[in-house]
Amino acid sequence: MELLYVICVGVLTFSGIFLCLRARTFPVVVGLTMLGYAVNMFLFSSGRLNLEGAAILGMADKYADPLPQALVLTAIVIGFAMIAFVVILSMRARADLGSDLVDGSEPPDTRKLVKSKRGDA
Repeated sequence: MELLYVICVGVLTFSGIFLCLRARTFPVVVGLTMLGYAVNMFLFSSGRLNLEGAAILGMADKYADPLPQALVLTAIVIGFAMIAFVVILSMRARADLGSDLVDGSEPPDTRKLVKSKRGDA
């Protein structure tokens, strides 16, 4: 189970970093969300992965630590609020700038297309 968990955290981290390096705002937002989930899973695993018992009941060596679970729950709520804020911010930037690129510039292909439609060549 630990190997599957580590692979999932690694894939989420890799995908999040890959998407954060894209030029458009939507993939960056999705990448930040994936990175947030990867960090939450990593924090959750620090409280021991245990399938055999409840959170605190039983022997002290067999229970999962409830503190990382509480921290992950708080991080999920804060992460959801931050992603909602970033989506609204990116929608506003798209409306004001007319482009959804991260640096606010137009892609090179769009400039050529606009010039050819105007007849400027």
